[in-house]
Amino acid sequence: MKDVEIWGGVECTCRRIGDSYSDQLTRSGHRTRISDLDRFAELGLRTLRYPVLWEHVAPTSLDQPDWRWSDKRLARLQALRIEPIVGLVHHGSGPRYTALHHPSFATGLARYAGMVARRYPWVRYYTPVNEPLTTARFSGLYGLWYPHGTSDEVFVRVLYNQVLATKLAMQAIREVNPAAQLVQTEDLGQAHSTPALAAQAEFQNHRRWLSFDLLSGSVTPTHPLWRYLRRHGLGIAELNVLRASPLPPDILGLNYYATSERFLDERVERYPGRSVAPAHKKTPAYVDLEALRVPEAQVEGLESLLRQAWTRYHWPLAVTESHLGCTREEQMRWLQQSWEAVNRLRHSGVDVRGLTVWSLLGAYDWSNLLTHDGASYESGVFDMRGGHPRPTALFKMVQNLARHGHYTHPVLKGAGWWQRPSRFYPVA
Repeated sequence: MKDVEIWGGVECTCRRIGDSYSDQLTRSGHRTRISDLDRFAELGLRTLRYPVLWEHVAPTSLDQPDWRWSDKRLARLQALRIEPIVGLVHHGSGPRYTALHHPSFATGLARYAGMVARRYPWVRYYTPVNEPLTTARFSGLYGLWYPHGTSDEVFVRVLYNQVLATKLAMQAIREVNPAAQLVQTEDLGQAHSTPALAAQAEFQNHRRWLSFDLLSGSVTPTHPLWRYLRRHGLGIAELNVLRASPLPPDILGLNYYATSERFLDERVERYPGRSVAPAHKKTPAYVDLEALRVPEAQVEGLESLLRQAWTRYHWPLAVTESHLGCTREEQMRWLQQSWEAVNRLRHSGVDVRGLTVWSLLGAYDWSNLLTHDGASYESGVFDMRGGHPRPTALFKMVQNLARHGHYTHPVLKGAGWWQRPSRFYPVA
């Protein structure tokens, strides 16, 4: 059996905070550097997650699109024989004439998606909205991104609008290209907790599947979160729109980071300086920590979580983001262990299609969840700190995995920091 294919990805978040936008493509310089695509081809990549963002093409009106940038890039990808997975909204709220919590978001994205499909009828793979659940949490529950909601009501509305937008967008795309496929991405995590927070962890572990459950029409009155969604603003008629004509993903795109698995702990005094979630009804105040940093957490890991997704849905899988912001050696170990995990699954009968080396050009300010520009940079396969793409130690590794399916290097024999005892937080 063939190994899993190595895919690539360009961090392209266009996030809004208040009236200000921050664009990762501009910050990396990729917006003005088409030659990056030739560098990606040198890696041997045949599939690339790539943006044709609504905010970029039609920033002022859908009646005045500017296709010049995407025309040149997609034509170059065709010439290089790299198949794009086209993203339309990536952690954004859309252009200024819409927003995640407005009804116009879903209808507007559907119209834009149809325009993209007519412009590029050969494109086969689409991600209309990247990580709807994560975006809904950051934009509707935690207040970090526009529209800065801090309630379950805003979270539920923002999530529903994105899922509905995804469905309508794919329907519009398939009117042009009936063979178009939905690659729906979402963070692959799991909540762990102390016994006192078991109910909260259970809720979050149901919630992590909501994007996929809504798209597949499986959110019925027997679903664990039906009452939650109804209580926080979704009408039966709205839910029935998704139930009546399901649009399940063709490929389940799962993103996994060292921060994806969480540990909830009500012993807040043990972690001075950490942000505390306030007490709510039967839930005590608690801190939300990276599970890898807590000795009590029984971390699942990528392989186990992918198997959970396969068992739950039996849809083709792909790891659509695999990235670690750390030293070159640790980045190499993270990629090698991810590569081994997905191939063990594939060879055991799990339909895993791709492992995406994310942030080929690195990522800016994810350490502060994009709330402050200029605070940090994480290199990827290329390092942008000198103003132009400089290949890092990952370059040869990715090239060899993509072309030959294996890579050897002395550093790969060592354990990653996420496997060493020194990773744990000191407890007060």
